Amino acid sequence: MGNRVKGRVKRKGVKAAKSSDMGSKRKLSRMGKLQKKDHSGLDATFIGRSKCLKKLQVSLKDFRRLCILKGVYPREPRGRTPGDKKGQVYYHIKDIRAIAHEPILHKFREFKTFMKKVRRAAGRNEKDEAARMDSLAPTYTLHHVVRERYPRFADALSDIDDALSLVYLFAALPSQGRIKTAITNKAKSLSAAWGAYCATSSAITKSFVSVKGVYFEAVIKSSTTRWVVPHAFTQNMPRDVDFRVMLTYFEFYETLMGFVLFKLYSDIGIRYPLSVTSVDKSSASSILAANLHALSREARASRAAVSKVVSEAAQTTNSDQMDVEKKSTGNKSNKKLIKTVDVALEKIAGDDSGDEDEDDNGGDDSDAEKDAQVGAPLKAALEVLAEEEEAAIGGGTGAVLDDEATKRRRLFSGLTFFVSREVPRGYLELVCLTYGGKVGWDGDDSPISVKDPSITHHIVDRPKLPSSFETLPKSREYIQPQWILDCANFRLILPCQKYLVGADLPPHLSPWVDDEEEGYTPAYAEEIERLRNGETNDMIESKSDDEESEAESSDEEYVEPKVQAPSDDDDHDIESESDDDVEEDKEKAEKRAQ
Repeated sequence: MGNRVKGRVKRKGVKAAKSSDMGSKRKLSRMGKLQKKDHSGLDATFIGRSKCLKKLQVSLKDFRRLCILKGVYPREPRGRTPGDKKGQVYYHIKDIRAIAHEPILHKFREFKTFMKKVRRAAGRNEKDEAARMDSLAPTYTLHHVVRERYPRFADALSDIDDALSLVYLFAALPSQGRIKTAITNKAKSLSAAWGAYCATSSAITKSFVSVKGVYFEAVIKSSTTRWVVPHAFTQNMPRDVDFRVMLTYFEFYETLMGFVLFKLYSDIGIRYPLSVTSVDKSSASSILAANLHALSREARASRAAVSKVVSEAAQTTNSDQMDVEKKSTGNKSNKKLIKTVDVALEKIAGDDSGDEDEDDNGGDDSDAEKDAQVGAPLKAALEVLAEEEEAAIGGGTGAVLDDEATKRRRLFSGLTFFVSREVPRGYLELVCLTYGGKVGWDGDDSPISVKDPSITHHIVDRPKLPSSFETLPKSREYIQPQWILDCANFRLILPCQKYLVGADLPPHLSPWVDDEEEGYTPAYAEEIERLRNGETNDMIESKSDDEESEAESSDEEYVEPKVQAPSDDDDHDIESESDDDVEEDKEKAEKRAQ
């Protein structure tokens, strides 16, 4: 037994815990229950990215795509982070659990298995088998993701700013590298459909040209949307940008834009997507013009469908009435019936005006009453359609403009613009059509010729007019593109003197700057406010000249008057005058004493 003594308790080692001689109940009462791993603290709420990949059994590329599509972003843990875990990327455990049940995750796994089969066939040099399997690749849609992230249409419309900016960016990028031609064409069609709706509904309220691009703001369904359109320049593809991430965002925004545009076009009675034919694309020099042509064609088709339904309803009513009359009378086979809606309306109009002669025959009176019963509802319906058509979008598409949109629509009404070939007409055409103007351009597909006498404003961006413009009609104004945007922002037709060709342009003021909050109002904004109040240019120029003259006079140096030095004779005169004053004071004092 060595050094052990019988009957004595074995001593504990030096490294033994102090509480080792305690019982289990005493340990639980004094030290608490031993917590299991990942059940409390930071590990119970947040999970690192490497653990996410192990938990979901996906690659980093697929995990990044899932997070972008589902709207899951890294979280910053609250409280104190352990020193060995600082700088790590954390995700909330509930977000990862939601991704684990996502159907897209199963599609990713199916696609991974499918690619193994394709590689195996390609490795065996079975090209026909690999080509056959290419058409069997698993596909997925993002419709359920859009409905999950945006349960209401107002939510999707308020979060469409980033989608529009990215779509317009891809529409301006060249097709090279990872950006395929199908992606750029899809982006162009989406941006053109959005621009056609904004132009037709007069939704654009503000616009501003900056170095980054042209900023727009539109009010749709009481929701303010702002996006930027890149300039029409050749875009350079930077190497430090990960286009895989941008393409994943575009994949989601493409589905979101489809949902939003479908709802917007359905509200105005137009079927989306627009049936833009190859004839429209070939006859139009831009996709926006092609979409506008398709939109107007669909609007005319919808109006024709409405009139057809009304006429069919009238014919059905007449046939039903004929059957009733045959059953009631039995012998009135030669009764005159209303064949068309126009005949019914003419008879009603004749009855209202009282121009037609009254017949004494009771049968004729009953016929007129029945005709009125048939035509009155149709007349009321057509009157309502006519009233809506006056305020409808694009001449009867089915959506009625509100008061603000109607005011914007009347700003350029009656004006015809012609865009010269050196001017990028994408955003100018959008603004002109939004505010009710007509637009023509230099091309075979232009609806307005360059020599058309109805053109009121010719938009030119050159230092001086070429000699070829001398043969054009003299009734038009040659202006620079900034005039269009300034008039639209201030809701006022500004004078063209400051925007003529070759003139120094006034400052392009941002419509999003509040002068009252900034505490400073630019001089040009004050001048426009005077024009809005009814002052003319001559009055404004005279006031400005007076202010300049006053400023110049105040800046002049003050000249002190010259004072001559007194001479000896002047000193003698001053002394004599002072002696006389002293004598007079003495005499006055003596008189007072007496």
